[in-house]
Amino acid sequence: MKTIRIGALLIAFFLFSGLKINAQDQDIQKYDYIEVIVIQKSNNKGKIKNIKVDKKSLKGKTITAKEIESIKSNTELLNYMNNANWDFVDKKATNDNKKTIWISYIFRKTK
Repeated sequence: MKTIRIGALLIAFFLFSGLKINAQDQDIQKYDYIEVIVIQKSNNKGKIKNIKVDKKSLKGKTITAKEIESIKSNTELLNYMNNANWDFVDKKATNDNKKTIWISYIFRKTK
């Protein structure tokens, strides 16, 4: 009985010794995030009235606030960010007083 327990323990030890369990081996990607706020008229078919972006979040990046703020349409914004290798993550929109739409675009890029 004792030899069976020792044998089972040795077999379990050899089976599990081949497994490498280490948290550092996992490849966890880290991302930079940018939020771009687009303000447009509600009946303007995607034409942008104003764009706001946090200039601090662009520090050290290849894109600039001036380039983003000069964009005139939503499609142009998405194409610009895609060409700069920023992935689109999410979009949220709110409509205040039926004349203006505020749209928040979230982009991410692998660090």
